[in-house]
Amino acid sequence: MNRKGPFGEFFRQKRKERRQSLREFCRVNGFDPGNISKLERGVLAPPQGEAVRLRYAQALGIKAGTDEWLEFCDRAAAGSGMLPADLVQDEDMLKHLPVLFRTIRDSKLSEDELEKLIEIVRRESK
Repeated sequence: MNRKGPFGEFFRQKRKERRQSLREFCRVNGFDPGNISKLERGVLAPPQGEAVRLRYAQALGIKAGTDEWLEFCDRAAAGSGMLPADLVQDEDMLKHLPVLFRTIRDSKLSEDELEKLIEIVRRESK
């Protein structure tokens, strides 16, 4: 199964922002270069365990609890076809997700329309 996309690309981008080659990043942090390469290319599933995610995030300079951390975790969940854990634990949110999914699916939103929907959700949640 190819999981190329949200998580692997994000991981690679963050590593490159640190100006580290794959081998240097792995050497400094004690990771296997083969596994990290597979992760970045989407051949290996994103980590689901919080301890592993936290170790990767720390190596990438991502601090737990920040917006960047949430994006990291959301991409890991999405890359494995799952919902983020915090959403699954929110029963009220879970009741509304099917409507959101149907709206997006049925409307075949363009990228601009999806951006507008995201902006509306952001404004309403503040």
